[in-house]
Amino acid sequence: MTDTVTDDARNGDPYDLERFVQAQAPVYSHVLAELRRGRKASHWMWFVFPQIAGLGGSPTAVRYAITSIDEARAYLDHPTLGKRLRECCEVLLAHDGRTAEQIFGHPDVLKLRSSLTLFLRAADDPSLFEAMLAKYFDGEPDRRTLALIE
Repeated sequence: MTDTVTDDARNGDPYDLERFVQAQAPVYSHVLAELRRGRKASHWMWFVFPQIAGLGGSPTAVRYAITSIDEARAYLDHPTLGKRLRECCEVLLAHDGRTAEQIFGHPDVLKLRSSLTLFLRAADDPSLFEAMLAKYFDGEPDRRTLALIE
């Protein structure tokens, strides 16, 4: 059995960000279509808008949890993942007259807020995540996420 973390670190991916790339590959076009329609309909939240570790307990939530601010920064800096996260946020910012609850439903609306809070803290330029929190959450970050990262 190989040590995945060690192998990934040797291959220049110390956080195994490839797990997100592989999970997004078959569904990303559907993700964008759902976001453009203004209604999330399938299961992709964990690996498109990941949260800090410690919030979700399901095997999927644990697999796609971000373990640190450094990992969140690496996600943002990744040429595919960072671009896609920003693209999804831009699509969401273009919606008028719909709440995050209407777009994502419960509990994914909570995951969105957590993810935005994580990347707000990790980003060199947090303006996109500030805009998302302002539009959908009255500018209020997720307190549980803040408690886990600060």
